[in-house]
Amino acid sequence: MNRAAHRLLNRSFSSFFFHNAQWAPKLGAFSALNDALRPPPALASFRQIDSPSPTKLLKIYSQLAKSRLTTLVVLTAMSGVALSPLPATIPVLLSTALGTTLCSASANALNQIQEVPFDAQMARTRTRPLVRRAITPMHATGFAIATGVAGPVLLWTMVGPTTACLGAANIALYAGLYTWMKRRSVYNTWVGSVVGAPPPLMGWTACGGQLFPSTSYPVHYFLPPFLTDGAPLDLSLIDNPLAPFAFFMLLFSWQFPHFNALSYLVRDSYAQAGYRMLSIFDPTKNALVSLRHAVLLVPVCSILFPLSGLTTWMFALTSLPANLICVRAAWRFWRKGGEKEARVVFQHSLWYLPVVMGLMMFHKQGMEWLEWIGFSKKEQVETSQEN
Repeated sequence: MNRAAHRLLNRSFSSFFFHNAQWAPKLGAFSALNDALRPPPALASFRQIDSPSPTKLLKIYSQLAKSRLTTLVVLTAMSGVALSPLPATIPVLLSTALGTTLCSASANALNQIQEVPFDAQMARTRTRPLVRRAITPMHATGFAIATGVAGPVLLWTMVGPTTACLGAANIALYAGLYTWMKRRSVYNTWVGSVVGAPPPLMGWTACGGQLFPSTSYPVHYFLPPFLTDGAPLDLSLIDNPLAPFAFFMLLFSWQFPHFNALSYLVRDSYAQAGYRMLSIFDPTKNALVSLRHAVLLVPVCSILFPLSGLTTWMFALTSLPANLICVRAAWRFWRKGGEKEARVVFQHSLWYLPVVMGLMMFHKQGMEWLEWIGFSKKEQVETSQEN
């Protein structure tokens, strides 16, 4: 092939890669001609979007509030009420549940308002109300402000200032610092774990429990029975700062196996949206952090909770199988680092929290189940009749 033919072949081949701007004059003329020939659409062809019905609006509000997450938050708050040795009235119980629901709804709605462009890039969040334009940003902001004001006000007036401050702080941390850090630092997971820990403290303070040491409620340790002289326990001493610390550590550490496994499974979506997650930048450390906190949950349940007086020392034994199962799954996740192992850790985290909290309530300090059911009272009656 001579040089002239080679030059002609190169010119015809490179024409396929010319910039599209070369066609702009021709396309512009064609577009103008097309617009001139096509009549404008009639006004009758436009249809006004109907306002959502009350049922659809409630569903949208539920999605803004992330109803599943909010339900979990309320249940953990109620665990603080259930394990408190101090009594709680029905109005306080209902106000705590409703106030916690409103605070969680506001935090989740404010989070979604800020993340619309990023939620649109992830398959798991593309169906959220603001992304699909089922509700306007102004409407969603009004919902977030209304619930964000009503929640703390209800808690302040019906429960107490401490519980209200915890609810307001949770809104600020989740919708403020945590949402801001998600695209700036991998340490957003640690902040998010702190955000998830206060709900049981809200339930604890709703019953009159203290968060910090004082002369009225000193720190008191409940040792195993074989290390004590068998004297009866003073149940008023259970209401000490070691108890809320145990609640905080349980929820704080549980979130790492739960979220680190989930973030590994959806790491591609997080990377596409520009979130800075440990599962993207260092998957091995992501699994290691999950393992560390799965291991930390063992002494939290087997030492800290009985030592605080929230549960009997029997809880240290009954909670051990659940903790060992989760530690084993987290160990495999760290060693192999596959999606199969991450999915197992995530699935274990779903049943772990309700099971452990159920065991905590069963082994609540001072709770005599036989007497509550009626068997113990019956035995006492029979003994008195024999005498």
